[in-house]
Amino acid sequence: MSKKIVIIGGVAGGASTAARLRRLDETSEIIMFERGSYISYANCGLPYHIGNVIKERDSLLVTTPEAMSKKYNVDVRIDSEVISIDKENKKIQIKKVKTGETYEESYDTLVISTGSSPLKPPIEGINSPGIFTLWTVPDTDEIKKFISERQPKNAVVIGGGFIGLEVAENLHAAGLEVTVAEAMDQVMAPVDYEMAQLVQNNMVANKVNLILGDGVSKFKSENGKVTITLASGRTLEADMVILSIGVRPNGQLAKDAGLEMNQRGAIVVDKYLKTSDPNIYALGDVIEVEEYINKGRAMIALAGPANKQGRICANNIYGANEEYKGTQGTSVAKVFDVTVASTGTNEKTLIKMGMTEGKDYLTAIISQKSHAGYYPEASEMILKLVFSADGKKIFGAQIVGEDGVDKRIDTIATTIRLGGSIYDLKELELAYAPPYSSAKDPVNMLGFVAENIIQNKVKLSKWNDINPEVKNDVTILDIREEAELMVLEIPNSVNIPLGQLRKRLNELNKDDKIIVFCAVGVRSYNAARTLMENGFKNVTVYPAGTNFYKQVYYNFFNKTENRMITPPAAQEEVKVNFNNAAAPKAKASIQVDCSGLQCPGPIMKVYETIKKVEDGDIIEVSATDSGFARDVETWCRRTGNTLLGVEKKGKLNVVTLQKGINNAPAATEVAASNIGVPVPANDGKTLVVFSGDMDKVLASFVIANGAAAMGRPVTMFFTFWGLNVLRKTEKQNVKKPLIDAMFGMMMPQGVSKLKLSKMHMGGMGTAMMRKVMKDKNIDSLEDLVKKAMDNGVKMIACTMSMDVMGITKEELIDGVEFAGVGTYLGDAEESNVNLFI
Repeated sequence: MSKKIVIIGGVAGGASTAARLRRLDETSEIIMFERGSYISYANCGLPYHIGNVIKERDSLLVTTPEAMSKKYNVDVRIDSEVISIDKENKKIQIKKVKTGETYEESYDTLVISTGSSPLKPPIEGINSPGIFTLWTVPDTDEIKKFISERQPKNAVVIGGGFIGLEVAENLHAAGLEVTVAEAMDQVMAPVDYEMAQLVQNNMVANKVNLILGDGVSKFKSENGKVTITLASGRTLEADMVILSIGVRPNGQLAKDAGLEMNQRGAIVVDKYLKTSDPNIYALGDVIEVEEYINKGRAMIALAGPANKQGRICANNIYGANEEYKGTQGTSVAKVFDVTVASTGTNEKTLIKMGMTEGKDYLTAIISQKSHAGYYPEASEMILKLVFSADGKKIFGAQIVGEDGVDKRIDTIATTIRLGGSIYDLKELELAYAPPYSSAKDPVNMLGFVAENIIQNKVKLSKWNDINPEVKNDVTILDIREEAELMVLEIPNSVNIPLGQLRKRLNELNKDDKIIVFCAVGVRSYNAARTLMENGFKNVTVYPAGTNFYKQVYYNFFNKTENRMITPPAAQEEVKVNFNNAAAPKAKASIQVDCSGLQCPGPIMKVYETIKKVEDGDIIEVSATDSGFARDVETWCRRTGNTLLGVEKKGKLNVVTLQKGINNAPAATEVAASNIGVPVPANDGKTLVVFSGDMDKVLASFVIANGAAAMGRPVTMFFTFWGLNVLRKTEKQNVKKPLIDAMFGMMMPQGVSKLKLSKMHMGGMGTAMMRKVMKDKNIDSLEDLVKKAMDNGVKMIACTMSMDVMGITKEELIDGVEFAGVGTYLGDAEESNVNLFI
């Protein structure tokens, strides 16, 4: 028996339902109402049309009303808004958008696919000129027209979700300076904080201004500019603003009809997608679904689930009892150079649910190549797996990388959907050839690592167990090679290369908590096994190595690198200008192909090459390692070689460098446009603080803070009596030999106990000096020490002097580094001022 089926809404859910209905039955009358002019379009492709990646507008239109009507015999009525549902009489009322005319239409079965709309909170000025949302084809047309006619120079994107970041990338591609402002402390809410840092790092590297943890409180449009006031009071000015705060379900029509709704305005449906009315179905963004992993209720706006729901809905209208078994939330997005993807539940959600790591779930984070490392253009992926303590359930996964991310997340998503475990991941037989994967695919490797964790063969530290800005109460064992340390030295670490570890085990304390570091985690695992087999009980591996570490703390390392740059006002930049006929691009005589090499492979290969060539020889190095360009800049600076240029060629980072320092004016520094920052001159300041006299220490910190305020890198090396400056004022419960303890009692304990070198007068002169400083609003010595630390001044305690003076690490204030004269001399070589006080 034929039916009259009415569908409210097109695009993914409504259009797929209509097509499936017609394929199942030729006799039914099918009417589809769409309040807009487009019934089926690629809304996920809209941002790419703005950036001209998708050049033709018509490419976004999946089908037209005329084509739908002709192909499927569906009565398509565009520009027709359904304004009410009379479920008792099975009628709807429709308003023609262009004329305002209203009429009624009856139905046997009604399908609601009204979707969702961009969220526009009641913020002052949110509807001002120059503020846009991106959700439909007309939205895209409006934004494209504004860019074409107004020629905006900059834009602010409010919101750091999938659409916000895709819009940011494409506005950037259109030539605008882009700022992304996000109220949360991270972009990309579906992934965990540390994985979001990888995305943020790449955005910052692509010159996007990123503001996190600061929502919008007010908009104001005036004289063609939009002023955005953030919750912190900070203001931004933009030529245009794109709102990407989130979406809300278009559920008001269903609510007015008396259908059951949830608290957030979504329609409640059963497992057959039927609403509280037996003759009405609903699907897509407007409904509440079952979250697949934990079986809770959720609202997940994704095109894939909406299309599948359309098929199930049509089947059930014609008598099937097909269940929709929940939404897993599998998603992927391209953000500049990286792809970010996730499936299932993230770790922060499990924590909110009251679950505890180690008891209820475990995590694994690993670094892998997209395909065989020896095949050109292999790139790094960071993968995170969240799984049950017994490994039988996979809660979710997240991946960030340049290539191969999509198929790995799909493989894990499929395993989850089929009820697979971490043991299934390691057993999966996946296609392998060097251009596509490795013999042990990254998904297999996740399974292997997860099994090792469960069987206590390895324990991974948390990403934030080590913080470069905080003194860490652990032994950090860095098992990288010497050349790698030229790129990154981990503060307060012990360096024992892996090949020397077995012979130098006696340098480590078996009772200490040890975190092992290498570039990507593989050597660290081998080192950890060696330590564990030799009786070390508390050993963990830092996940994914220094590559991951540098990215999750990108803010710190960017600030550290920026402090090494001479400000233009202080020193004239001398640049290599590749576009200047007087300074042609240097031609390399030696080509080095490092594509596919895992870090530290590229740096090690450069190191080996540079030893074999003559001074002045120019080398061109190609690498797919995303961190290589920044690493080689640091390496050149620290090894006395000259970086001539960096450019991106597809997936390759191509670096040109010259052995030795080229003193020709056109080659001593590289233009910021070529490498992001100029190679600095030696403008650091180093101070040896030998004295423990208050006035001399005071002078030391005044100089150090002044230099730091000018953007110079500053190192203070405390030795002998100067070590007393760094002592904690409170007595520490440390067992010492008798002579060491006597030394400690005789020496001043911290800055508050220091005395003047002259006119101490039994303490009266020192007290008078402190009072004068206070009365004249001069920072106290205690304040100057704190400011120095806040300003990034590196404070090194001489370990040899500590031994002689009987001072232990526990007695010194937090934030101090422990090293020998070699570290100090390394910094002194990069300084143009060196003081002994």
